[in-house]
Amino acid sequence: MGATGKAVFAQSGGPTAVINSSICGAIEEAKKHKEIVAMYGSIHGILGVLHENMIDLNRESPRTISLLRRTPSSSLGSSRYKLKEEDYDRILKVLAAHDIRYFFIAGGNDSMDTANRVFRMARERGYELSVMGLPKTVDNDLPITDHCPGYGSVARWLALSVRDAGLDTEAIYTSDTIKVVETMGRNAGWITAATALARQQPNDAPHIILLPEIPFNRDKFLSDVERIYRKLGYALITCCEGLRDENGDYLTASQRSLDTDRFGHRQLGGVGETLCGIIAEGLKIKARADKPGTIQRVSALLASPVDVEEAYATGAQAVKHAVEGKSGWMVTLEREPGAEYACKTGIVSLEEVANREKKVPREFINAEGTGVTGAFLEYVTPLIGGPLPEYARLGKHFVKKRL
Repeated sequence: MGATGKAVFAQSGGPTAVINSSICGAIEEAKKHKEIVAMYGSIHGILGVLHENMIDLNRESPRTISLLRRTPSSSLGSSRYKLKEEDYDRILKVLAAHDIRYFFIAGGNDSMDTANRVFRMARERGYELSVMGLPKTVDNDLPITDHCPGYGSVARWLALSVRDAGLDTEAIYTSDTIKVVETMGRNAGWITAATALARQQPNDAPHIILLPEIPFNRDKFLSDVERIYRKLGYALITCCEGLRDENGDYLTASQRSLDTDRFGHRQLGGVGETLCGIIAEGLKIKARADKPGTIQRVSALLASPVDVEEAYATGAQAVKHAVEGKSGWMVTLEREPGAEYACKTGIVSLEEVANREKKVPREFINAEGTGVTGAFLEYVTPLIGGPLPEYARLGKHFVKKRL
């Protein structure tokens, strides 16, 4: 069994539409266990513990906590802070001063690294502390887990947004004939791949999907764009911010040292504009870039109900494991076999997921490297929580010309 003491909850990395649902699940589950005598919220991730900047969650009303289940962003605040060796003494002193025996953190690859560091520090120094990770990343690139809370919602939001953008581009193709939509995702193309869900009919957008798993080839790209443009009179392309060329270099990335986070990740962005430039130069065709930015990861407008509930479940399960005495684990989502979608939770050691990425497998990418396969669509469709709205497409039965 776990120790008796207080619990602290933290959120880390990029906010999402459902990270608050994970924390809601954890808090509401923690209230059921006598081992957890009080609950704190760490403001801005691990920095809240480091600076002793925590709030008393017991003073929040049950209704407020319940509303977290449907509230986007990170209500506790987030951060991207990499622990330094000199931070450990301070963290241990703060934990001990408040008799905190449970540490829960929701986040992605880097956040699980933070959780793993806190777990090892407590174990090495003989401080009884249960550390549990709650998976969270819209990039969907945490290994072991089938998928990550946050992904289903961004997939739904982008799929419908790209469907809308495709109709917009088709409608006024005489002025903006080619559109490039740049998505988030860094080194993994899961988000970009999900834009394939936008299609209702074979000729619908997106017509080209560019993932970082497939090296970008300029000549092939221009050939593909020209072929689609000649066939349809317009084209819509979706691309991942982390698109790389055949040398492994990002198509666009800031060279300034200030544009890296504390984990050394280069700030990405601008690949959409770069592709528009390539099209304009190579084909002499006007192209426009759209970049939804951070709204795609955090919007609750189209949050997937499956995503919301699975995020809640990971939080609740993390607490259940912790009070049983487990520490140094992250909750996972495990898809069960069968025609009907079903998912259960499991656990994996923090060591196995910290700072590791899961890329889109080749079997999910079509042979041409410009789209996805049926296997990927089977994988992603249940995660968005139901079909997208159906749009009309006129038959366009033209009247015979008389002049």
